Amino acid sequence: MADRYLTVSQVAELLGTTERFPRRLIAERRIVFVKVGRHVRIPESALNAFIDAHTVQPIGHRRSSLRRAA
Repeated sequence: MADRYLTVSQVAELLGTTERFPRRLIAERRIVFVKVGRHVRIPESALNAFIDAHTVQPIGHRRSSLRRAA
């Protein structure tokens, strides 16, 4: 299946941000993008990889080594 190419506004909508954030990612070369003439497109797979790379997993419940005084 072919990869879908997203516009900056589509990426911003999917991330729940303004267009400024994906544009900054592009300017800082922090995400893969494709230039088609003067247009910039972000492959959907690159967006998913970016999200996966920046997803923070929760820490399991740890018992504290410090106990409260009674």
